[in-house]
Amino acid sequence: MSRLYPTLEDMAVDKMQQAQQQVSQAYNEQAAAHAQSAITAGQAPPPAFGTVTNPAPQTQLTTLYPSLEDFMGLCLADPEVQRNLAAIPQTQELAIPQQTTGAMVAPITGASLGYKRAEVTHGIREVIVCKDGTGMVGLRVRSINKGVFITFVKSDSPAALAGLRFGDQILQINSVNCAGWDTDKAMKAFKKVPGERIVMAVRDRPFERTITMHKDSANTVGFIFKNGKIVSIVKDSSAARNGILTDHQLLEVNGQNVIGMKDKDVSRIVDGGERAVTITIMPSFLYDHMMKCMKSALVKKEMDHSIPEV
Repeated sequence: MSRLYPTLEDMAVDKMQQAQQQVSQAYNEQAAAHAQSAITAGQAPPPAFGTVTNPAPQTQLTTLYPSLEDFMGLCLADPEVQRNLAAIPQTQELAIPQQTTGAMVAPITGASLGYKRAEVTHGIREVIVCKDGTGMVGLRVRSINKGVFITFVKSDSPAALAGLRFGDQILQINSVNCAGWDTDKAMKAFKKVPGERIVMAVRDRPFERTITMHKDSANTVGFIFKNGKIVSIVKDSSAARNGILTDHQLLEVNGQNVIGMKDKDVSRIVDGGERAVTITIMPSFLYDHMMKCMKSALVKKEMDHSIPEV
């Protein structure tokens, strides 16, 4: 089974590591064979691994593998990248792909908090909320294709504290299936339900996906957005390599909701974050449909923009 990687950069680094491990393993096997032959013939065994008798010139060693800085603008000397690499167990044995679906190999992205916060599982979870002092849960929903989806989560509300997010699909409210409900029926259900304990079955953001990129030496990832909509992609950038598409709406950056934020504020989050940048997106036509009739002032002033815990 082929390995899965969160970014093209992770795949390149992993392939380099595998090549180095193959060279090391081949050397160990050859040295062991020579040692056994020498012992059989009554001769002194060859030097142990790590003993350098005729060191190769440094320039020769550095050209054995391609430079990621030349290939994709990623400098492995960057302190943050080195910390991520240091977290990977180093072994002389050849890495064997795990025969499990969905397992990610992430040698340079794996330690990114933003990558972990932004994870979209599409799985179902149980969420328990209550109403606040004003009798509100703090969310708004919209019916799409016979399903009920969250389109607004108010900051510091019970819904926000429970970890509900834009795009979550509500499957049940207090064990009652929501399939086929229109928007009005769903909102009325929240008004009528007792406020002490509301149990919901929620599917994690089925319309959304995440893409992770790595900043280059100029601290850019290579896409341009206007009013939260991706409108252009820089050639040969990490965004281009990892499949960013135009006409998609930015929903989250490193797991933080950015809906309703000004572009300059979103850019500040991207620029000020770690080297790995994970964005959550959905097609713009679907986003526009979900946000239809939603007051922009409400979204800008009261949308939950908190950073989720991991």
